[in-house]
Amino acid sequence: MKSTLSVVIITKNEEHDIRDCLESVTWADEVIILDSGSTDNTLLIAKEYTDKVYTSIDWRGFGVQKNRVLAYASCDWILSLDADERVSEALREEILNAIQYDTEAIFKIPRLSSYCGKFIKHSGWWPDYVTRLFKRGEASFSNDLVHERLVFETNAAKLTSPLLHVTYKDLDEVISKINHYSSLGAENSHHKGRRGSLTSAIAHGLWAFFRTYIIRAGFLDGAEGLMLAISNAETTYYRYLKLLYLSK
Repeated sequence: MKSTLSVVIITKNEEHDIRDCLESVTWADEVIILDSGSTDNTLLIAKEYTDKVYTSIDWRGFGVQKNRVLAYASCDWILSLDADERVSEALREEILNAIQYDTEAIFKIPRLSSYCGKFIKHSGWWPDYVTRLFKRGEASFSNDLVHERLVFETNAAKLTSPLLHVTYKDLDEVISKINHYSSLGAENSHHKGRRGSLTSAIAHGLWAFFRTYIIRAGFLDGAEGLMLAISNAETTYYRYLKLLYLSK
């Protein structure tokens, strides 16, 4: 019998990304959207592609929300996507082959991400393996507020075709995400009982730049590599500063 695939996506105000994401998975057996209170056209666009659109505004973090959307899936396999990701044609064929003929239950997918219009091949961004394809019931997400991960007990095989990640489209989005993710990261660390300080903010920020630009060869990504290293450093710096004030 042919194996079936559910694509699950959580959203909030994703009108600029969700159409391209959904266009890339029209071949799936079902697509499920769980929205957390969009005020733009996200839901209208989503309903053009699927009738399985749900809402849950009791936001408790990315991990909890991704586990909630898993509960709606009914197919044999699940592919978890973010709204700014797209499944390439090569990846589509590899996924269909894997769920039909492979004996593994969990798969990692290499993710190729863009920064201000350029796909980044170094800086620690490639190959950025993300575990997103799995048999239903074989895995679930950690309940972290941000940087959630898939939790499973078996080994994960690797696919080779990239999942395209169209993120940080311009500098406005870079600045917005620095603020957003540094706040979420600080809250996540605070909930785990960690404390911040000005010294740790400076030290971790400098280390984030050095690791991205030198150790992970961000300099090979040109101007965007330098910009990425700086924004990584800023995100880290502000995360620890925000943690300092939360600790107070």
